[in-house]
Amino acid sequence: MENKDIENALAELRKAEPRKFEQTIELIVNLKKFNIKKDSVSTILILPHKIKDKKVCAFFEVKSPVVSTITKAEFAKYSEKREIKRLAKEYEFFIAQASLMPAVATNFGRVLGTIGKMPSPQLGVLMDVNEKAITQMIENINKAVKIKTKEPSIKIPIAREKMNDKDIIENILAAYNTILKSLPREKDNIKNILIKLTMSKPVKIENK
Repeated sequence: MENKDIENALAELRKAEPRKFEQTIELIVNLKKFNIKKDSVSTILILPHKIKDKKVCAFFEVKSPVVSTITKAEFAKYSEKREIKRLAKEYEFFIAQASLMPAVATNFGRVLGTIGKMPSPQLGVLMDVNEKAITQMIENINKAVKIKTKEPSIKIPIAREKMNDKDIIENILAAYNTILKSLPREKDNIKNILIKLTMSKPVKIENK
């Protein structure tokens, strides 16, 4: 995929009817010759440019000045399932101190695990809890997208429409290259590539 191909698709996409809110640009990679059960893809990609700031909550031994924190001493407050569900609605991402992971799994796993929000070793578990490490992890979380195949198609948020074309192109290329390397037949598994705004029709990116 060439930069020019993405530029052309973006130019076409920007002709869509404007909306009263800033739309998200989504990347859609439709697959072929792909066995969902055998060849499933599940990974986290750190994009070059963040799409938005996410609401993050941490499970730490002590309160942190840089992130909303639930300490181990406060776990008992969340004995009711409805309280954990309320927490899961309030925050988009959860991180945890590595030593607390067994307690986090016991207390919160029944809800967070089923909705894919449990702190993950891929992005979400800190061995050393300090301000620098927490800040770096939150920066990565704000640039992160989950790539997962639930059907023969991968759909991920890739940018906001007000971002400049250069940053959008870099995000699209980073995602495309990661997806490509994750597929068993690489380019032979890709049927087509599209981008769309939240409320627009998809536009095809030529991929010669």
